Amino acid sequence: MKDSYSLDVDAAGLDAAFVKHHEAYVRIFERLGIKAVPVEASSGIMGGSESTEFMVPSPAGEDWVVTCQSCEYAANVQRATSRLSAVEDPVEVAAPSRFETPGIRTIRALAEAFGDIAPPERQIKTLVYVLDGVPTLVLMRGDHDLQEQKLIDVTKTADLRPAGEEEIVDLLGAHAGSLGSVGVTGHPIVADLSLRGRRGLVTGANEDDWHLRDVDVERDIAVTQWEDLRAVKAGEPCVVDGGALHLWKGVEVGHIFKLGTRYSEAMGAFVQDDEGRSRPIIMGSYGIGLERAMATVVESSHDDRGIIWPVGVGPWDVVVTTLRADDEAVRRAAESLYADLRSAGIQVIYDDRVERPGVKFADAELIGIPFRVTVGPRGVEAGTVELTPRSTMETEEVALADCVGILSSWLG
Repeated sequence: MKDSYSLDVDAAGLDAAFVKHHEAYVRIFERLGIKAVPVEASSGIMGGSESTEFMVPSPAGEDWVVTCQSCEYAANVQRATSRLSAVEDPVEVAAPSRFETPGIRTIRALAEAFGDIAPPERQIKTLVYVLDGVPTLVLMRGDHDLQEQKLIDVTKTADLRPAGEEEIVDLLGAHAGSLGSVGVTGHPIVADLSLRGRRGLVTGANEDDWHLRDVDVERDIAVTQWEDLRAVKAGEPCVVDGGALHLWKGVEVGHIFKLGTRYSEAMGAFVQDDEGRSRPIIMGSYGIGLERAMATVVESSHDDRGIIWPVGVGPWDVVVTTLRADDEAVRRAAESLYADLRSAGIQVIYDDRVERPGVKFADAELIGIPFRVTVGPRGVEAGTVELTPRSTMETEEVALADCVGILSSWLG
């Protein structure tokens, strides 16, 4: 990993450094021939604010990305959100009332048994997590899943884990499947925004085999923190323009984010501004995965013969290959061409091995050198060589005297 850090005295300097790194990374990936998509991301345990990952679509990717099919919205699943359809609730509901739910332990089972009052979208899913040692209730709509990284980010939690069964029973008096938060006090309750303002919902009664109906979330539950905690699903409408969201796997090849003053304050790294006031240094962090980038180039640019390196990325841009290394005229022509290419600033390797042409060609194609120049007895006699781009494998015959100029123009 190649890391870079920016150190500034104010937020404006950080903003400028962040933009410059973003632009530089875009140019780098374009030069590598990588289709890297900048997406909103979580800064994770490093903390900070604005965060952008550069993701390359790949079935071998380690993370999921959400993009809109009709606009430029793009975000890591740990950060993505979507537009929710409006839900009609009663204007007023009576106080919550208990009803028996013997043996029911899941959202689906409750919906199947009491579909008239408890479809998944009208249920409150109560999860219990331990955040930095503090038991915390996390509330989701019944048909939604929790994105744990969102919970970590909004609560600034360093250590998160699901509570164990015994911990849950000690905390709420019931097992999973009958849990709720109506009347619960003394413990943090973090609720997803999709529940805000909802009425007439169903939740566990904190007694095994019993649930509550007619729950008014803001009236009956002491929510301490409202946040976007929901995991986005494919096909949901985009939060920007309502277009369908698409999920795909990708490889992270770069990540830039604004650290702010978290580490400078901890380390006592302060500087004086223009007015003589002491300020903590404002930091930005920027990283490119060098090995990941090269592996992604190979994965996205290859064929059955081997690698196809983009120009300027591989170990060489041109290979000069002799068909008859033992032919004096061929050797002199190839060595002269090799010297001229080097003088022109072209990264070139000279293959003068005494091997069959097929072996030499196969090796050059496997390595992925962008252009091959083939020098053979008949060509030398005619004053020509063969040029073969690795990307197309379409060979053309050109004058030996024009070869350096042609390659220079192709290589830009």
